[in-house]
Amino acid sequence: MSGYKDKFDKAFEEKPIDELVNAPVDALQGVSPRHAELLKEAFNIKTVGDLGTNKYFLWAQAVAKLAE
Repeated sequence: MSGYKDKFDKAFEEKPIDELVNAPVDALQGVSPRHAELLKEAFNIKTVGDLGTNKYFLWAQAVAKLAE
């Protein structure tokens, strides 16, 4: 399960998975505080878990997979 650690900012790299799911979205590399703010405003996404379970993102992912 160490393959996900490099996807997070340094401060979160050593956190266990059960803490990462509750980490703020901007803990993910490449997501700025401003992006996190916009995700919250648009979709009420506050945590990594919220992002990973958002129905719109899941639907888009399913469509992308089917189109492969």
